[in-house]
Amino acid sequence: MTPPKIRFDRGVLRVDDVVRLAERRAVPELEAGAEFTAYISRGAEFLDKLLVEDGVVYGVTTGYGDSCTVAVPGPLVPELPRQLYTFHGVGMGALLGHAETRAVLAVRLATLCKGHSGVGYTLLRQLEQFLARDLLPAIPEEGSVGASGDLTPLSYVAAALCGEREVLTASGVEPTAAALAREGLSPIGLRPKEALAIMNGTAVMTALACLAYSRAEYLSRLCARVSAMAVEAMAGNTHHYDERLFAVKPHPGQQRTAERIRVDLGDATPASRNDDRLQDRYSLRCSPHVIGVLEDALPFLHDLIERELNSATDNPIIDGERGRVLHGGHFYGGHIAFAMDALKQLVANLADLLDRQVAQLLDTKFNHGLPANLSGASAPRASINHGLKALGISTSAWAAEALKLTMPASVFSRSTESHNQDKVSMGTIAARDCLRVLTLTEQVAAAALLATAQGMELRVRQSGKPASAALSAMLAQVREDTAFLEEDRRLDGELHALCARIRSRAYALYPAERP
Repeated sequence: MTPPKIRFDRGVLRVDDVVRLAERRAVPELEAGAEFTAYISRGAEFLDKLLVEDGVVYGVTTGYGDSCTVAVPGPLVPELPRQLYTFHGVGMGALLGHAETRAVLAVRLATLCKGHSGVGYTLLRQLEQFLARDLLPAIPEEGSVGASGDLTPLSYVAAALCGEREVLTASGVEPTAAALAREGLSPIGLRPKEALAIMNGTAVMTALACLAYSRAEYLSRLCARVSAMAVEAMAGNTHHYDERLFAVKPHPGQQRTAERIRVDLGDATPASRNDDRLQDRYSLRCSPHVIGVLEDALPFLHDLIERELNSATDNPIIDGERGRVLHGGHFYGGHIAFAMDALKQLVANLADLLDRQVAQLLDTKFNHGLPANLSGASAPRASINHGLKALGISTSAWAAEALKLTMPASVFSRSTESHNQDKVSMGTIAARDCLRVLTLTEQVAAAALLATAQGMELRVRQSGKPASAALSAMLAQVREDTAFLEEDRRLDGELHALCARIRSRAYALYPAERP
């Protein structure tokens, strides 16, 4: 089946479009009509004209940043773009993954298609071909302060378009020149301003933010399902999720989460009550309140990310229509920094919530009649089996690490580049932190799925009463990757399988509330 095409033109690109391109569930298609190509060309032609008539354009006939007072002689102007991406080849750390790099290419292409950067159509076509053919610049994740944009990581994009450095392919990392030759593509030479247009923007942090948003939105729904499974396993009170109760505190996301848990529990009668235990502990009773904060924040964060995605984020802005060069600071990634700092705190709270639920499930003081550590071992071998004891320890470690990473990166602005960049966003660091928090929280969610599935089966064996249809169906999905734990066994492979299901959004949950 041919994947759908996502059009790159002057129109709006959605967060979900970036995610689909990153996951190869869609392919890019650059607008090729005469009107669009002429519009793009006007900016580049205006720059050419300006160079002849005026001769002074920042980043074209001058040095960069604090070096803007350094004049570049005319004969050297064509060499300046290559100099820019060359001296920024100082990236360190792990390489961005394939999906993350595809997202970066998509965001950079979308921004340049706005026509405010003074680039030529050839550059847009090269970016589209890299994305379409899965030629992914090998981008080190470290080295950006988030203003002037993602200079160092994006230098690897600029260099690759010109046939330099390395790319990620299905075969691994290989020299860009060899990969281009195999694909029948040629390196391009960058026009004046084009290296600056590629590098001086928020494409990396915004790309990572799109992926982070998608993962967080799914986790929010998954945590509601897991919380319902925990309630079922511990014979909790369904009246904690009563519709009338949540009507008096009308945060929509909180109400939505309570409804999801209520429906999952399948209680069509008036809310039931456990007469021996009127109130469950907070990690059960307040799960809609914890998850609901994220649910209510998601639409706001989505709008911040999507506006950045559809902005011109380099400097200077080239207004080819009116013949103006506008110097400013649109490369500043403050909105993405805030969104990612906020999102990582909200997601880490999910990790903490699920960790507390797992801790209750494993402890006979709190799990209301289930075996210690949810061991399924029979009496003759119960003394040497420890069930999910170690899983509880690891879950606590993952939650603790996620919580540790919630320190906002945006408050760590550092003056750099001879104090020209004296206030920076740290948006890319915030986005990277957020992705790490998401990974850790997905691991906690995988552990919680394993534990709640075990608890539900143990409860059914005790009571003889099956769970609701929704939770029974979820249990069946979980059991595709992990079996009931009777005798102790290693569980890391099963945890990896559960994490993979979460990352691929494979579990059938409630419909997402699309912005």
